[in-house]
Amino acid sequence: MQMRMEALLQQRPELRMKLAPQIIQSIEILQLPILELQQRLKQELLENPVLEMADLPVTEEQQELAEEPPHEERAKSEQEFEKLRDIEDMVHDYGSQTFRRVADSGETDRKYEAMQNTAARPISLQDYLHDQYSLLDTPDDLREVAENIIYNIDDDGYLQYPIEDILESMDGRATPEQAEHALEIIQNLDPPGVGARDLKECLLLQMRRNTDHALARELITRHLDDLSANRIPKIAKDTGRPLDAIKEAIEFVSHLNPKPGTAFGAEVSPYVMPDIVVELVDGHYEVRLEDDRLPRVYINTAYSRLLRDERTTETAKDYIRKKIQAARWLIESIEQRRSTLYKIARAIVDIQQPFLEKGVSHLVPLKMQAVADATSVHVSTVCRAIADKYMQTPIGIFPLRFFFTGGTRTTDGRVRSRKSVKELVKQVVEAEDKHNPLSDDEIAARLQADGLDIARRTVTKYRKALGIPSTRQRKAY
Repeated sequence: MQMRMEALLQQRPELRMKLAPQIIQSIEILQLPILELQQRLKQELLENPVLEMADLPVTEEQQELAEEPPHEERAKSEQEFEKLRDIEDMVHDYGSQTFRRVADSGETDRKYEAMQNTAARPISLQDYLHDQYSLLDTPDDLREVAENIIYNIDDDGYLQYPIEDILESMDGRATPEQAEHALEIIQNLDPPGVGARDLKECLLLQMRRNTDHALARELITRHLDDLSANRIPKIAKDTGRPLDAIKEAIEFVSHLNPKPGTAFGAEVSPYVMPDIVVELVDGHYEVRLEDDRLPRVYINTAYSRLLRDERTTETAKDYIRKKIQAARWLIESIEQRRSTLYKIARAIVDIQQPFLEKGVSHLVPLKMQAVADATSVHVSTVCRAIADKYMQTPIGIFPLRFFFTGGTRTTDGRVRSRKSVKELVKQVVEAEDKHNPLSDDEIAARLQADGLDIARRTVTKYRKALGIPSTRQRKAY
């Protein structure tokens, strides 16, 4: 039996949902935080010749292209219209031409200004060590192995690999004695403790120049595990030293840096500009969108005159119509973003008013669906609107996602947010007797006595999430 293979051309009906370009643009604009929206608008102003930036509030007539532009606008753009008529015969497709204003002679290079205002990348720990080593008068035969050691030190300041592995990667170009000598030189560089192979060596390197704390040195050398577990009585018994002397030595050790390299190459904190500002005015929380820095854009009405001009070719008219439509979509998307973001922020503030008045311990459990129902928008719209956006409140600046949290039920049937319960756990620990710290069971019992239905394992989970040590580690002697 033979199978016959051939290519056939056939038609079939099919229904497929596809988002319109204006819907896609509206979603993109909604998701942008204020700083990125600024950049987007500036780019649109460069690429779309019908868009103009207004120094004064935009009128409805300007938006609807119904009125002639003011005299000063007409004079400013008359030269552009003449240039457009001269080149309209050369326009063959809509996207091939963009019109940009010629910069004034006094206008500076914006790209250069941006580079000047960009924060310099912080120096890395490895480069800092290399710069120090290059200033030392060291034998030439140590330089290559020293560089290999330096660039195998991690960002915390520790040597990542054994000396033997580093030598093996160098294919015998250095001896173990040279490597140890180079490492000793590096361990004398700044910051103190750098180049250590473990925590014990790191702390001892920082004490190398200090001979007044023999007990602290003994604790690091012989009792580091007991220190981390807060077994102070055991240390006192093993060393035969009084408890006060042990505590004094521990205080000294606590000021040493277990990660000496973290001061270098740290990420620059991102600049945050809140999209929403909440202020207490006459006992009422007012919500304001912080969009004053956004360029106010409108459609230059002079282009409607150009569309009515009989001397304008159909190709140029089609190009202008497309640009005007794109400008309208952009302006509508910005207005839609403003309206949606305000409604969502207003709903959040109304629901989270106890938090604004009393702090994190009174944060109300909140789901996105509740805000979607309150604002009559889809829950996916709420999710997009709050992405990467911040709210400035009288008690601090918070990401909008901070206000959405699950809850824990109280004994009277009410629900408290998980963040507020974590805050309660933190408050109970802070108020405890440090000489007799509470166990997780005891913390749970105190919260239950206050009407919160919480299990011991939940307290343990929240305590670990907050970075609170265990009962033994919190005990003070």
